[in-house]
Amino acid sequence: MKITEDAFSRAQKIKLIIFDIDGTLTDGGIYISASGEMFKAFNCQDGFGIVTAHKLGLQTAIITGRESVITLNRAKELGITAVKQGQMDKRNAYKELKAEFNLTDEEIAYVGDDIIDLPVLVQVGFRAAVGNANIAVKERAHFVAENDGGKGAVREVLEFILKSQGKWAELVHQYEII
Repeated sequence: MKITEDAFSRAQKIKLIIFDIDGTLTDGGIYISASGEMFKAFNCQDGFGIVTAHKLGLQTAIITGRESVITLNRAKELGITAVKQGQMDKRNAYKELKAEFNLTDEEIAYVGDDIIDLPVLVQVGFRAAVGNANIAVKERAHFVAENDGGKGAVREVLEFILKSQGKWAELVHQYEII
């Protein structure tokens, strides 16, 4: 795990978290059945973290290079309404999201894994990478998760942001048995 000295203060300002899909919210594998049906594996802890982040006031979005009904279905299930697919150059989608949410770069986090993510990653206020991200992404990140993409890395990022904003302890307390 890598956490830069300014990661905590940067995470305190975050209002929107943008996720890549393949290799970030999934393990990067694309599974194809004999009939040609495509599957992707998502992590339940990542999903619960996203739903919880929404309940605690954070907003989320997706920018992905691929187009997939699977992504739309998972986004809908998690309550992510801002989904930009087929974005091999993610800069325009980022500009659209920034305007749509009326936020500054400093109020936005991005979680990615590969060099296609760099043009957006270097613009945002809080840069996060999954554990098995490309080295160029890790070098530029303020936070690098211990876990790999699709294996709980997104949950780590969300917990760090929520802890930095003082919201994590409140959440845990809600689930404690009294």
